[in-house]
Amino acid sequence: MKTLVTGGAGFIGSSVVRELLKQGRELKVFVLKGSDISNLDDVKDDIEIYEGNLLDVESIKGAVKGCNVVYQMAALYAIWVKNPKLFYDVNVQGSINVLGAAMEEGVEKVVYTSSTAAVGAYGPDVIADETSEFNLWDTGDHYIRTKYLSELEAKKFYEKGLPVVIVNPVVATGVRDITPTPSGKTIVEMLNNRMPAYIDGGVNIADVEDIAKGHVLAEEKGKLGERYILGNENMTLKEYTSMIAEVGAVDPPKFKMPYMLLLGLSYMFEGISKITGKEPQTTASTVRVGSKYMFFDCTKAVEELGMPQTPVEETIAKAVDWFKENGYVES
Repeated sequence: MKTLVTGGAGFIGSSVVRELLKQGRELKVFVLKGSDISNLDDVKDDIEIYEGNLLDVESIKGAVKGCNVVYQMAALYAIWVKNPKLFYDVNVQGSINVLGAAMEEGVEKVVYTSSTAAVGAYGPDVIADETSEFNLWDTGDHYIRTKYLSELEAKKFYEKGLPVVIVNPVVATGVRDITPTPSGKTIVEMLNNRMPAYIDGGVNIADVEDIAKGHVLAEEKGKLGERYILGNENMTLKEYTSMIAEVGAVDPPKFKMPYMLLLGLSYMFEGISKITGKEPQTTASTVRVGSKYMFFDCTKAVEELGMPQTPVEETIAKAVDWFKENGYVES
């Protein structure tokens, strides 16, 4: 069985590649031409690397050709880009291109990677699940908006006959976070004693390797047209940063940053970025989202798929060790 993984050099994608290799799959990994694929260095002899671009339909068709299964994981994940249209081009149109090629090829199964950003946030006392309706449009976050819109496109393709299962990962934490992602950046900043404050909010944390297994289990056991939240434990940001501090043997953030103060600073950072063209330290939309409680019920993925639940403290320890071993922590 030949399987295509788009975005397979990414944080979650590279773990999915390794899970599939454990099954002896014949793998083709689609990567953006010229991008960093060092996450695949130790497995590159076991896979076929296919360079292309989500916006190049012919390169997508070439990648999908001959494949039985497609994991559509590739996306632009960032807090800011100079031209926000890029989010819509890559995350929405790019997904349409992959799903269209998969339908044309007649693949047997597509696992579409959405996000809990496409599910919504309902506060500390309401736990969202797969039936919850999206309510984050007003945050103005282009990444979140495009993950919601692209999931809608995946559902449209299912209605047209494409065998799609949708997975919605929570905040992934763990090994091979080379960028690092926002969750990884939090760990790195704390290990380097550069995070004096936290904000009021909440997240669901899961091990990236458990999330990868959840993807493969969704291919094997997931019901077509349905979504599965791939997550583990709900934590306030104070609890999360305190656990990082304990595991990493560093001081936790000492005070809670007032929301309006951080929001004001974010507008200042964005203004500077318009002049410099460099990514701001944070953005207004990131602050709006970060101050929400994104708590989720992950029962469906655990009971129907058998997704593992590595204790979050163990997951954080794995991430801390990886960042230290790979030069992210100042000596």
